[in-house]
Amino acid sequence: MTPEPSSSSRPVTLEDVARVAGVSRATVSRVINGEATVDPRLRKLVDEAIARTRYVPNRAARSLVTRRTDSVALVVSEREQREVTGPFVGRIFSDPYFGRVVGGLLEVARPRGVQMVLLLADDEPSRTQLLGYLQQGHVDGVVLISSHADDPLPGLLARTALPAVLAGRPATPLSLTSVDADQRAGARLAAEHLAATGRRRVAAIAGPQDMTAARERLAGFLAAAKERGLAEVVWTEGDFTQASGTSGMQRLLGLRPDLDAVFVASDLMALGAVAALHRQGRRVPDDVAVVGFDDSSSALACDPPLTTVRQPVEEMAAEMARLLLRQIDTGERPLPSVVFHPELVIRQSG
Repeated sequence: MTPEPSSSSRPVTLEDVARVAGVSRATVSRVINGEATVDPRLRKLVDEAIARTRYVPNRAARSLVTRRTDSVALVVSEREQREVTGPFVGRIFSDPYFGRVVGGLLEVARPRGVQMVLLLADDEPSRTQLLGYLQQGHVDGVVLISSHADDPLPGLLARTALPAVLAGRPATPLSLTSVDADQRAGARLAAEHLAATGRRRVAAIAGPQDMTAARERLAGFLAAAKERGLAEVVWTEGDFTQASGTSGMQRLLGLRPDLDAVFVASDLMALGAVAALHRQGRRVPDDVAVVGFDDSSSALACDPPLTTVRQPVEEMAAEMARLLLRQIDTGERPLPSVVFHPELVIRQSG
């Protein structure tokens, strides 16, 4: 490499970077604009020169050339007027799942210099405003977290030209790329484990049954429990909050006081369920075994630590980011959807 520019008050230019890297200005421009055809050796030289010269790309000028904003939207869509504990925004930031998704997305987006914009939609006016914002070119693509089966937003998004990836499989077939875990298979693991450890009077706290993932978890658990010859499973519905896990466990104890195991469709609800069992003088797992779902921070915060079904949320979110950036780079969409396989993590709760 040639020597880097001497320190001065003027901004570093593409020509300065090219001179330090020993390449042409056009090569530097191609690297900065993210063109995939640049020779890896030359890309490395340019990246090193950018670091040495502390070159800061002119994002506005770059956008005129690439027609990109170097930002993507993380859209969280919630059911209109759902009966839940606490306001929409508060639930998002208190739910371990959301933080894990953001972490996985950033792991891939940040090294590419791509920023994330958080957008929320929970009624028709906010959806209309959201679609207008997205179609005006403010972002290059969308990762959509849609929580309920009758949400119109995935279908509306599929009809736009925007690159998009859906967190979780859609309730009906759509021309959208999605990333999910096999929810039904994960719940089957829970039922098989409880049966194998000798539990016979099993109950369940399901998630909201207007949500595809929650329905899949309950269906998988009930089917596997029946196959293993367990007594008819008594179940109740929660809303994926800790408080609903507590109230759900109280209902189940009233319906079936002799239960010896409970499957809870999220770790956060399981945290509430275990607290309710303790208050009723039930020992976990001696009297009642508890199996959760997610393997989130709530599983380790539980006393005793929670046996749970792990869905690799961070890895799933990273794959969402990779699929979205590939669509943005190539224009190819939708890409094939991806399904991850869950696994059972056995701890002290059952």
